[in-house]
Amino acid sequence: MALRTLLLGAFSLALLSYGQPEALENHNPSDLLCTCNQIALAISDASQVFFPSAPEYLSDIEHATPSSTEVSACSVEPGSAEDVGVILRILGSTRTPFAVKGGGHAFNPGFSSTRGVQIAMTRFNETKVNSMTSTVDAGAGLIWDQVYKTLEPIGVNVLGGRLPGIGVAGLTLGGGYSFLSSQYGLTLDNVAGYELVLPNGTVTNVTSEDDDLWFGLRGGFNNFGIVTKFILKSYPQGDVWGGIRFYSENQLGAIREAFFKFQQKNDTKAEAAVSLSYSSGQVLCAVLFFYDAPAPSGVFDDLLDIPATGGNVSTASFFDFFQSLSAQGGVDSRRIFGDTVSVIQYSPAVFDAFVDQTKLWGARLLVLDESATLTLTQEPFGKGIFSHGSGSAYPPDRSHVIAPSALTIAWSNASLDDTIAFALRNISNSIRAAALADGQDVSRAALYPNYAIFGTPLEDIYGGNVERLRKIRAKIDPKDVLGLAGGWKF
Repeated sequence: MALRTLLLGAFSLALLSYGQPEALENHNPSDLLCTCNQIALAISDASQVFFPSAPEYLSDIEHATPSSTEVSACSVEPGSAEDVGVILRILGSTRTPFAVKGGGHAFNPGFSSTRGVQIAMTRFNETKVNSMTSTVDAGAGLIWDQVYKTLEPIGVNVLGGRLPGIGVAGLTLGGGYSFLSSQYGLTLDNVAGYELVLPNGTVTNVTSEDDDLWFGLRGGFNNFGIVTKFILKSYPQGDVWGGIRFYSENQLGAIREAFFKFQQKNDTKAEAAVSLSYSSGQVLCAVLFFYDAPAPSGVFDDLLDIPATGGNVSTASFFDFFQSLSAQGGVDSRRIFGDTVSVIQYSPAVFDAFVDQTKLWGARLLVLDESATLTLTQEPFGKGIFSHGSGSAYPPDRSHVIAPSALTIAWSNASLDDTIAFALRNISNSIRAAALADGQDVSRAALYPNYAIFGTPLEDIYGGNVERLRKIRAKIDPKDVLGLAGGWKF
């Protein structure tokens, strides 16, 4: 109890202090209701507005975690890009706060949820394969599960999410690390075009010929309009090999050495990630394996030689492999990504820092909430991952590779929200310090925007691109319509 009092009292953070739209104090319930009704009268029959009594409303506001779900005045499901334009014009003229939900996987509160008007892109749910151009049209309301399922019988694939339930829109607009990224780059590097509704309501198509918008949309999220469709490059896809194996704490030394050797091999078809969690006084380890072929080349041999306590790896279709993976945390858990730390490599020293932080904070959090689960994941990618694309909002520097780290906590006690945020920031700072002590120049390494915790300075994510992104935003959105929505704002 003393530890809880210390943490809650001394390290309380303002949970919703950053990345939030205009305050709702100037919008009483009747104002919001009026805006909802105005939208309902203006949109076509392809779209619909729902209020709290409707089951569609509950689905529209639901997010992957309760901690990032908010109760909006109404929800609206636009069914056409033109109706998205109508909605934006009304929201802009009434200065009504809103949010845009694609898959609803955003963990940061207020980034794709709101107490104003919730726009749910559910009806933009078509996956269309264009064999002549080797591209796939994917609606902004889809999750990657739906895309992969459609592409499976056709024998092609796109670069998308690595866990079930992740939305196409958020992952793509924020960068997108894929199982295929070491071969082809980030998801944003594999976008051929966007259907975009500008802040003034105009529908346009954006390609690489549109210099500023092309740059901004690739990593810049919802600062320049609402994307309704992504045109994605596709690649032939056959069976893959992979799965998850579990290891006990006494195998961590062997895992550390084998994982470091794996990173030196740089086989672009191979991906592996090491996740550490804490339970009953022990650090537990899970290693995710992926190889883009029916059998691995031997790149995993050192890891596979280590005795596992459970799990399975096998040959399967890409979709079956993907479906075998499950998201972290329970259905009702509050969850958030930490202040992600970027490293150049997961050296033995950095690996040990991950273990130390898992032990330290795993034990502390269990004192506060017996259901709390801390998971720290190390995710290396190929050395040429940033060479597959051109300049984009993220990453701000493509001259050297950095690896993102997924730092996640699931918990149930809402009163601990601020404490959890403090813990995650502390963990990332400690790991960054370990990487610096190891000789890795990561003091200014860009943070992956899809993992970064609320309150992260824009410069820590977008580096020297911030000034250019602000100029593009000012030109595209002079009335600051998109400032009414939450997220990373330029």
